[in-house]
Amino acid sequence: MYETLAVLGLFVLTYSIIAGAIERSWVSGPIIFTLFGLAIGPFGLDLLSLEADREMIKALAETTLALVLFTDAAGADVGVLKKTSGLPERLLLIGLPLTIVLGFGFGMLLFDNLSWFAIAALATMLAPTDAALGKAVVTNAEVPDEVRQGLNVESGLNDGICVPILFVFLALAMDHAGDQVPRELALKLVVSEIGIGLAVGLALTFVVVKLLRFSRTQNWLTHTWIQVPVLALALSCFAVAQLLGGSGFIAAFSGGLLVSVMDAHMPPRVKEEYLLASEGMGDSLALLTWVIFGSAVIGQVIGEFSWMILLYSVLSLTIIRMLPVFVSLTGSGMDTEGKLFIGWFGPRGLASIVFAVIVVESGLPGSRVLAVTVVCTIIPSIVARGITANPWARAYGLRRRNRD
Repeated sequence: MYETLAVLGLFVLTYSIIAGAIERSWVSGPIIFTLFGLAIGPFGLDLLSLEADREMIKALAETTLALVLFTDAAGADVGVLKKTSGLPERLLLIGLPLTIVLGFGFGMLLFDNLSWFAIAALATMLAPTDAALGKAVVTNAEVPDEVRQGLNVESGLNDGICVPILFVFLALAMDHAGDQVPRELALKLVVSEIGIGLAVGLALTFVVVKLLRFSRTQNWLTHTWIQVPVLALALSCFAVAQLLGGSGFIAAFSGGLLVSVMDAHMPPRVKEEYLLASEGMGDSLALLTWVIFGSAVIGQVIGEFSWMILLYSVLSLTIIRMLPVFVSLTGSGMDTEGKLFIGWFGPRGLASIVFAVIVVESGLPGSRVLAVTVVCTIIPSIVARGITANPWARAYGLRRRNRD
C-alpha cells in the first residue's frame, strides 16, 4: 500500500510542478498518465500492485466524470451559451443519433458473431464524448466561444443521454424485456433515468445555492470552507440520483448548469473561488483514472485486439463521429474547418470506460469483445486528440480571427 502511494504521490507531485508547460505542449496529461500506468503496472516494471478491480475502476471513473460534468457546466458562460444554443442542439438531436446509427451499421458489417442489440450497445458505448479529455479544447481561449461552449455542452449531456439508451439495448440483448414491447421498455427507462436525474440535480442545486447565498450574506463561509460546498454538491447530485434510480451524470450536469444560471452575475473572481476545489479534484481523479487504465486494463486486453476491432476503432474515431457532426451542422453557418474541428475533438474516454464496466458486469454474451473494442478505441483517442489539441486550436483560432 505505502509503495503504491509513494509511487503515485511522487509522480503526481512531479507532474503538478510542470503541468503548465505540458498543457501548452503537444502532449496531454492523459497520455502521460496512461503511459506511466502502463510502465509501472504488471506488464511493465510491476511497481504498481493494482489489480483490475471492476468496482474500483467503475467507482473512480463515475466519480471523476460526475465532477468534471458539474464543474464544466457550472463554469459555462451563460451569455455565450444563449447565443450558441443551436450548436449543441444540432449535435445532440441530430449528430448523436446519427453517430449511434452509423456505429451500428459498421458494427453489423464487422462483427458477425454479435447480436444486433449487442452491436447497438457497442455503438452507444462509443457515442458519448469525454468532457475531461476535451478540456484542452473547451478551455483554450484561442478557440471561438461558440465552438468551445458547444463542445462543452455536448460532452456534458451526451453521456447522460446515452445511459438510458444503453440500458434499453442491454435489456433487449439479454432478453430481459419480458412482456413489455421495446417502446414501453425504452419509455420506462428514459423517464426514470432522465426524469429522476433532472429532478435531483435541479432541486438539490436550487436549495444549496439559496443556502450558500444566505450563508454568504451572514458571513458564515470561511476562506477555508468556501471551496468545499460545490465539490460536495457535485458528488451529492450524482450519488442521490444514482441511489434513486436516475442518471447521476444528468443530475451532475443539470445541477452545474443551474449553478451557472443562478450565479450568472457573480463576479468571475468569486465564481472561480467557489469552483477551484472541485475543478482541481476532478482533474486529479481524471489523471488517476488514466494511471489505473494504463496499469490494470490496457495490458490485459492488448493481446486480444483483432483486425476487426482495430478497424472499428479507427472508424469510430473518424467517419462514425465526424460525418454525423458534419451533417448535423449543415446550414448552421459553421465554416467547413469548424465542422471538422468539432467532429475531430469528440474524444472517447471516461464515459466509455464506465459503460464498458456496466456491460461486462451485466454478463452479456460477447461483452468481452465489446469491452476490448472500447479500450482499443480509447487508446488512439487519447493520443490523437491530445497531440492535435493545442496546435489545431491555435491555428483554427488564428484563422477565424483573421477572417472575422
